[in-house]
Amino acid sequence: MFRRLLLTSLLVLLVLAGISGALYAQLETGDRGIPPIDSSGTLEISGIHVDVGGPDAQTARYAAWRIAQRQGFRALYAKMHNVPISQAPNLPDSTLDNIVSSINVEREQIGPNRYIADLGLLFDRVRAAPFLGAEGGEVQRSSPMLLIPITVSGGTETTVELKNAWQRAWAQFRTNQTPLDYVRVSGSGVDPLLVNAAQTDRPGRGWWRNIVDLYGAADILVAQVQLTRLYPGGPARARFVARHGPDNQLIGSFGLLSRSGNVQALMDEGVKRMDALFAQALAAGRLVRDPSLDIPAPPPLPQLAEEKPAGPAGPTTNAFQVQISSGGDVNIYNFAMAHLRTMGGIDSATPQMINPTGTSYVLVAYHGSIGELANALGSRGWIVETTGGNVVKMRSSSGKPPPLPPPPVAPAPATPQPQPATQPPGRQE
Repeated sequence: MFRRLLLTSLLVLLVLAGISGALYAQLETGDRGIPPIDSSGTLEISGIHVDVGGPDAQTARYAAWRIAQRQGFRALYAKMHNVPISQAPNLPDSTLDNIVSSINVEREQIGPNRYIADLGLLFDRVRAAPFLGAEGGEVQRSSPMLLIPITVSGGTETTVELKNAWQRAWAQFRTNQTPLDYVRVSGSGVDPLLVNAAQTDRPGRGWWRNIVDLYGAADILVAQVQLTRLYPGGPARARFVARHGPDNQLIGSFGLLSRSGNVQALMDEGVKRMDALFAQALAAGRLVRDPSLDIPAPPPLPQLAEEKPAGPAGPTTNAFQVQISSGGDVNIYNFAMAHLRTMGGIDSATPQMINPTGTSYVLVAYHGSIGELANALGSRGWIVETTGGNVVKMRSSSGKPPPLPPPPVAPAPATPQPQPATQPPGRQE
């Protein structure tokens, strides 16, 4: 019995350790988090092929980079103005050195006296603008689009839970000349819990609204790639699918093959092709924001009942302080309060300070002026004095409380008068 209990306890501990390890692996940031590069201040042109010889490798390389700068600027000018490269201007090397930010080596082969490479050039947007035209390379952008990159490999769907080639390709993609305003997640923090493959299959709009609002986006783009290999380390084949919106509307798809098995190069090319798909859909008016992503308008306020026209205004309610001098007799105070609470025109009589053997203070709300209140109290047998403010002083004239007025007598009902008897018609006496 003890051995069975011990085995059960160990099994429970192992299960709990596995669950906690899975949660930790999902939230731990050591193997994920690729921040996207900021390419807003640069202009890029890639795929410049150079093949230059020289007396040594260093000289050949320097000469090849000079040639790449010249060809790169002319290619960028022709691309931006949609003209043949032959119509692009030539700039001196000193000017090109000033407007080129960096040179990216895509592929290179260095020999003793020869340099062969494919290069990409980054031009400073501000410095290159006067030589590229008045527009300075500005591109009309779409509304912010939350990009969700999904990789399907080995039956597993991954977005930013782990570092992968597809997310890296999107993080390194330069968005300076694309019409799409991508909102790219890095994979840190709560990104794996919010932006994952399962979320793209959820139709609920409430959760989608929270996600796009959290990342400052207005719409959703889903970029999915299914990666397969003929054998481990061999040629790689990828199928790319572009989708849009919370309902995963299909935009387009295409396939690519890498015979060398270079997955990262395959993904980089896939990003460029998929960006072109999204740009074509945007130009065709297909990337329309789903109105269900808008926050619902609050319900209309209930209609208020129409106010009826007010009748003639009654007397204004005023607040007065009535000072009751009881002269040492508590009955005078009691009778004074009874008079105040039963007199017509008085809404309320609230004691402020009670001193039955001296002077008590009462706050009175009265429909009328201070003179009308003094006359009403005087008609009941009180001696009343008023000051220039809102103070009324009342006391008894005989040292005894004046009697309360008798209640009004209801009028007696009228006695019915006897009616003379009438004879039936046709009868005579």
